[in-house]
Amino acid sequence: MSKPDSIMLRVLRRVQKLMVQTIVVPHDPFADLNFDPDKPIVYVMKTESISDTAALSEMTQGLGLPSPYAPLQLDGMKVPRVVCLEGRKPIIGKREGGEKFLNCFTSLLALHRQQPGLDIQLVPVSLYWGRTPGKEDDTMKAAVLERESPTWLRKWLMILFLGRHNFVQFSNAMSLRYLADEHGTDEAIAHKLIRVARVHFRRQRKVMTGPQLPNRQALFASLLKSESINKAIEEEAANKKISKQKARETAIEYLDEIAADYSDSLVRIAERFLTWLWNKLYSGINIKGAEQVRQLHHDGHEIVYVPCHRSHMDYLLLSYILYYQGMVPPHIAAGINLNFWPAGPMFRRGGAFFIRRSFNGNKLYTAIFREYLDQLFAKGYAVEYFTEGGRSRTGRLLAPKTGMLAMTINSVLRGIERPVTLVPVYLGYDHVMEVATYHKELSGKKKEKESLWQVFGAIRKLGNFGQGYVNFGEPINLQNFLKQQSPDWREEIAKDPDQKPSWVTPAVNLLANQVMTNINGAAAASSVTLTSLVLLASEQNALERHQLERQLNFYLKLLKQAPYSDYTSVAEGDGQSIVKHCLSLNKFTLEKDLLGDIVAIDPNHTITLSYYRNNIIHIMIVPSLIASCLVRYEECNREQILAVVEDFYPLMKAELFMGIVDLPAYVDLVLDQMVEENLISGDKRCVVVEANITQLELLAETVSETLQRYAIIFNLLGIKPELERAELERDSHLLAQRLGALHGITAPEFYDKKLYNTLSVKLKELGYLCSREPLDDVFRIRDHANGLLRPSVRQTIQDSVNAEHLN
Repeated sequence: MSKPDSIMLRVLRRVQKLMVQTIVVPHDPFADLNFDPDKPIVYVMKTESISDTAALSEMTQGLGLPSPYAPLQLDGMKVPRVVCLEGRKPIIGKREGGEKFLNCFTSLLALHRQQPGLDIQLVPVSLYWGRTPGKEDDTMKAAVLERESPTWLRKWLMILFLGRHNFVQFSNAMSLRYLADEHGTDEAIAHKLIRVARVHFRRQRKVMTGPQLPNRQALFASLLKSESINKAIEEEAANKKISKQKARETAIEYLDEIAADYSDSLVRIAERFLTWLWNKLYSGINIKGAEQVRQLHHDGHEIVYVPCHRSHMDYLLLSYILYYQGMVPPHIAAGINLNFWPAGPMFRRGGAFFIRRSFNGNKLYTAIFREYLDQLFAKGYAVEYFTEGGRSRTGRLLAPKTGMLAMTINSVLRGIERPVTLVPVYLGYDHVMEVATYHKELSGKKKEKESLWQVFGAIRKLGNFGQGYVNFGEPINLQNFLKQQSPDWREEIAKDPDQKPSWVTPAVNLLANQVMTNINGAAAASSVTLTSLVLLASEQNALERHQLERQLNFYLKLLKQAPYSDYTSVAEGDGQSIVKHCLSLNKFTLEKDLLGDIVAIDPNHTITLSYYRNNIIHIMIVPSLIASCLVRYEECNREQILAVVEDFYPLMKAELFMGIVDLPAYVDLVLDQMVEENLISGDKRCVVVEANITQLELLAETVSETLQRYAIIFNLLGIKPELERAELERDSHLLAQRLGALHGITAPEFYDKKLYNTLSVKLKELGYLCSREPLDDVFRIRDHANGLLRPSVRQTIQDSVNAEHLN
């Protein structure tokens, strides 16, 4: 390699700098990886390369990492900052022998033998000039531009054509001190270190580029040879009394309708457009947990992303974030309603495959879709689908649809060897573009069909949308999940592959609920969601600015000191900065008078902001219930509060997909934080500090509408314990409408029939419906609910229930 200060190298570096735009993965290596800034760093690269080292040098300067050109000084000795596994590939001839590179690792190990206090960090660095995975029928262009080990001439062609898509990826550091202490420092260890590094770089490349892309027609031909599709074609021909050829043509039409046609070229173009779009829309995209997903890819897992569904932006945002986090955008199951021109063809080239809302007993379509999904898994493509089936109109998670999960489980049962892992993803926004449309639909307006004009309309309204949030939740390994359901599931399937075990359907339902729980476990408590939560709990949806900031500071500390889960993220900054950010988005109004500022919600935007509150209500509802006990009961101790929480939690868990691992410990943490904030005093007996009771009252209001629903249900059950599910759902919904009209409740979910259906299912499961047993539990929970309501609301519910009973 040329000396770092040679004139030739300087010229080459200057030329390269003009041609190259580099993206670092991860964006903040010190935060996301295990780098220790106090220990020396040596970079490990796969291939000796002037251009790669120059690109690395440009990145290290801005990251606060040592330059690859700066030798490492150790007790007067100079150690190379970069070690490679292989030499450059000349245009003619073979690479340089590996002895030189082996000696580098041997020398580093020898230094650790000589200096017991030395601990060099080996940091693997991968560089990618373009990320084209290649195709099964690669062209000459691919051979010239996309080879893994190019000659210097090919490399310069790659820099010329793909330099604007250069990625530098850092990996976790390896401690040479640990390696030397555990395994020794001889040449055999150096050989092993090189072998491990080769495997690492090979896996890392696959994570970054993904598997080779198939020829679409060849894929169709392969699928049409499958036994299940041929059987379905024969049945289609027999049932519809058509020729087998005609049925086969129908099968091809289905395949053409479903299958993606992923194009790396389009993805590169889309990346430029999306970078412009996100910069136009959002002041930042906040990401949490990407490193764990990157590691799953690296370990060979088949990844299935299962995000919540807030907006049509979800498709674009998740793919974009994965691309910039050094992972391949997934193949996405998109509703057939999005297959309109020009969006449909573009989505398809971006990796979307289309699915009908209902299969309607169409066995041929079902067989083809299942085989196509199996093929995606078999070839190693990441897949994404929305378990809710559609976008949430209220801001809460919808009850999951189990179709895609069932097909995924079926693929695993059919024998996928590598681990299949579901990765729940929470997607949140300071502004959801469709939220106004959602409210119109909830009020009875017919849903508009997606079209080109909607796209133009959305683009026309682009503005400052604040920030976006992408949090990756706790992964679910399907093989491990199946083992929990049936320890001998592999043997059971092997005995009779055509017979679906009886436990599979309940397992799919359990899995669907766990997916939704893990999505909510990764919620982002953002500025907008927290401020909406506070103001909607206030009497007139307005607070004095200082009071609002104080309440937000309390919530921020509570969420950090008593976290809902390890995957939840909380807004940075304090109450003052949060309010300032929200006002800049024009989400709230600011009124000034001689006594100070008042921050309020415009009455026309109350329902809109309830959408954002509902995104995170599950992470604050237990603290709110605790506050309600403290405010409503004159005296209570920790045991009594826990008893109330344990009574209501199963219902909250069912409707809000909650997953608090240790409820008693969590309740204690919340109470401890309230003591820390001087809101209550006492150890076991909790006494409210009157000077700060307003903060507890505000927090208590968040759970009020939920308690009103439970009061309606349990007051009905107390009077008519023989109620069937359908009757309970009908009467509860009727009384909720009455209560809402009398007390001005505007939250859309309060009147949602599906919510009462979810609660009735849980009530039956808990034994509260049609029970012939003593009603002590029903009466106890009813009294809890009544006791935690404002007297006027409680009276309305009791009067309404009695009137309903008399009718």
